Amino acid sequence: MAQIDTLLRMMVEKGGSDLHIMVGQPPKARISGSIIPIGDQPLNAAAIEDFLREIVPERRWKDFLERRDLDLAHEIAGFARFRGNFLYNHWGQAAVFRQIPAKILSFEELKLPEAIKKLCHLNEGLVVVTGPTGSGKSTTLAAMIDYINTNMCRHIITIEDPIEFVHPVKKSVIVHREVGEHTETFATALKGAMRHDPDILLVGEMRELETIKLALSCASMGMLVFGTLHTNNAPKTVDRIINAFPADDQNQVRVMLAGCLAGIVAQLLCKRVPKGRVAVHEILLQHESLANTVRSGLIANIRQIIEGGGNEGMVLMDASLMARLKEGVIEAKEAYFKAANKAAFVGLLKPGELDLEETH
Repeated sequence: MAQIDTLLRMMVEKGGSDLHIMVGQPPKARISGSIIPIGDQPLNAAAIEDFLREIVPERRWKDFLERRDLDLAHEIAGFARFRGNFLYNHWGQAAVFRQIPAKILSFEELKLPEAIKKLCHLNEGLVVVTGPTGSGKSTTLAAMIDYINTNMCRHIITIEDPIEFVHPVKKSVIVHREVGEHTETFATALKGAMRHDPDILLVGEMRELETIKLALSCASMGMLVFGTLHTNNAPKTVDRIINAFPADDQNQVRVMLAGCLAGIVAQLLCKRVPKGRVAVHEILLQHESLANTVRSGLIANIRQIIEGGGNEGMVLMDASLMARLKEGVIEAKEAYFKAANKAAFVGLLKPGELDLEETH
């Protein structure tokens, strides 16, 4: 057993989601949204290097020393998988490991809105699942792919850095490709995927211009493309895609995006009462006025489309937060800090719950 496995097991047994190790600090874990120590002794540079080097092939360790960053997957057989990121900071080497659930959770187990299932039945287009780091995007996408795999016969190619969820063989054919192991870059994998007869592409991160451009091209060619971005709502997601391109290309990109945008699911994780975390969503689905809105650059009007599409399952993030608050699942303070329109929630706070600085 690798040395780091002891800390990873301890983190999981305490209900944690992420393990943080760095020089001069004891190991810490994110538990119910808060980072707390899970050990007493600070780790020195030699201990950190031993932890990390033991679980990395020599070739990838050399890459880490050269590039100062490394993404990888690590598995404790029969226990759990983890997504790891190695990095350098002011004090030396450090790492963060996030637990990947051993079981792919279903729509029902995650309590995902039924509207998200509609996106799984599409034959083509771009579907973007968004949210900050640690908001559960990968878990939601895994549930969507599992739903398709269980109910439909599709050829699915996933391109990730690293591979997180490994899907068992069901009705679909699923090919998992890892950047750095099976392909050089996301862009290289996407170019190859165009010749591999896929029905569905899952792009782990659309973080570079070429990757976004190729994802749009694949969606425009009749494939169903699932991708992720680090944005908090639907309008910001559309803006991020368009603004990734040079100004001279943005009109053309708006036209392309208008023709292929099939849906956006923005996700946030909130602290659940009394413990744990719960996801809240903003959902944009296809609508007769969406294409013209994107093509015209009237991105702010997307909010009106979502507000008017409640019967179809569309919902704004603030409405989801309010619903969770009324159900007693989250506290008013948590909803306030996650809301876009904080004025709608400030009156629900307890007296003195916010100090003067936080209120403004």
